[in-house]
Parts: sequence; structure tokens; C-alpha cells
Amino acid sequence: MKRSNITLLSFILVFTLFSCSKSSVPYTQDGNWVTRSQLDGPARSEAVAFTIGDHAYLGTGWDGLNKRYSDLWQYDPVADNWAQMQSMPDSAARSSAVAFTASDKGYVGTGYDGFNYLKDFWQYDPKSNAWTRKADFLGGNRYEAVGFGIGDFGYIGTGFDGSNALKDFYKYDPGSDTWTSIGFSGNKRYSAVAFVYNNKAYLVTGINSGVPTNDMWEFDPSAAQANWSEKNHITNYSTQNFDDGYTNIVRSNAAGFVITGTKTGDKGYLSTGENGALYTYTWEYDFATDLWKEKTPFEGPATTGAVGFNVMNRGYIATGRSGNGQAAQSDMLREFKPDETVNPNDN
Repeated sequence: MKRSNITLLSFILVFTLFSCSKSSVPYTQDGNWVTRSQLDGPARSEAVAFTIGDHAYLGTGWDGLNKRYSDLWQYDPVADNWAQMQSMPDSAARSSAVAFTASDKGYVGTGYDGFNYLKDFWQYDPKSNAWTRKADFLGGNRYEAVGFGIGDFGYIGTGFDGSNALKDFYKYDPGSDTWTSIGFSGNKRYSAVAFVYNNKAYLVTGINSGVPTNDMWEFDPSAAQANWSEKNHITNYSTQNFDDGYTNIVRSNAAGFVITGTKTGDKGYLSTGENGALYTYTWEYDFATDLWKEKTPFEGPATTGAVGFNVMNRGYIATGRSGNGQAAQSDMLREFKPDETVNPNDN
């Protein structure tokens, strides 16, 4: 009888050890958020970010009351510090704009200045630390659009014009300073997210007439025709079981980024945002399988209107707001480490 108890105890111990192995760690311990250096400038939401080389840039945004910003800050991920760069002209202050990088220069356009929806478009040259106004965005005045750069070209589309959600899309050629309409195959939306991987862009989330969108699209500029191709939906949409757990991916005003070289390959990430409430839910997208996996929630307050960026194969979320008013605006920066176990002591 005594030996039987020892045998049973050994079985329970072995079972417990295997149950706590990495393969069965719950999603709440799959990935770690680490607090990095606060933005030196004012707290804000609805800012923009872009990356040039080994540095990220963050600028514009809203203080939660009446002020829009025109400043620009450079983030160095090695030194973990911020440096102020040349601001846009005061007249170009805005929030809810878009930004992208093309041909080693940054671009910022569209947005809202507190009174008007905007269509002006600006180029930032890091070598001269100077801004130059370029041809106005061809799609007209709007805010909450998305933008991305692939190679030598930039792209802006979707958004809200003050009356309607939009689904148009345009390509920008910096060499000729011209815009061309390229269309969009998805639904109308604003407050969506776009991220770029392997010379393709991925557009997901957003909202239209109060209803979150659940479709996802891949843009391949090298395709001769039909540049947009639809991916799996981000809700329990199919009759298969792979999406049965897709319960809280849909949202608006979220932040996204890409991290390459993880233990499981290159992945896209979506976090924060809102859908009836402010979110911390974080999801990982597998480009190879077109599948999503839930990860450790954002280890800050539930946040909307933040920006996401990736630099030197590292992913970050910065600024945003956790409620109404100036006091709810954020100047925080957090890095996501997908291969680490959650550690609440580093936030």
C-alpha cells in the first residue's frame, strides 16, 4: 500500500512537471512587455511613427484637450533614448495622420488639425533634418487613414472624410512627386492598421458606421494584376476550427508592428485599440500560415490611439490614451519580446 502511494505521487509529480512545460504555458505568459525610455516630449495620442535605418521617429498627435503637435522625436533603440528633431511648421500640427518611409525619407500627411480634415503632405529628410512640403494627397481631405511604404514608393488609403468611411487607395512616387489611384478590394473603414513584411503590406481591423471590420488584406505591389488578396477573417468566420478562438482580434485605433527572427519565425503583432472598451489584448500573426495566436496582453493600461513601430527587428508601442482628457494621455514606450516569459516587474 505504501509503495502504491509512492507510485501515485511520482505519477502526479511527473504529470505536473509536463503540464508546466513551455508547450502548455497559457497565453498570458507567452511574450513579455518591457518598459523603455519615456518620450521626452509631451504625452499624447493619435501620433504617427516611421522608421529610417536604425532609428524610429514619432511626432504629431493630440494632448487630449485642444492642442495638436507638430514636433518630431527620434528614438535610438541601442541607447534607449529620445532626441528632438526639427518640427514640422506650426501650421502643420495635426493628429490622426499617417506616416511611412520610402527611399530613406519619412512622409507625413492627412489628419485633423482640430478644425479641418487635411490633405497636405510632407517629407522629412534625416540627413538635413528638414521638412519639405510635397504634392497634396490625391485622395482629398481625411483622417484616420492608413499608410505604408514598400521600397521606393508610399501608399495611403481608407480613412474618414468627415461624413463617410472610405475605401480608396493611392500610390506615391517620390521621384516624380505624383500620386496614382490603385484602388482597394476590401470594405470601407477608418482607424485600421497596416504593417509591412517581405515587400508586402497587410491591412487589418478598422471600423465603419460603428461596426468593426473583420476582413484582412494583403497587398503585393509586384503582382501584375489584382494587387490585393484576401486573407482569413479575424473572427470565427469559417466552418473550420482554426478561428474558433478569434474572440477579441477585431478592434479600431490599434497599434501594429513586425518582429523578425523570433524562435518561431517572423511575425506581425496587433495590440491595444478599442471595441466597446479599451483593449490590452495582443495577437500574433503568422505570415506563413495566415493564422493568429493570442499572446501576453499589453502590460500597460488599456490603451487606444497608440502607435506601433519596428526598428532593428524589435517591436514597440508608444504613447496613446487610457481615457478622456489630458491626464489620460501617455508618454510611455514599451517593447514586446515574444520569446520571453511574462515578467510584471519590468513594467
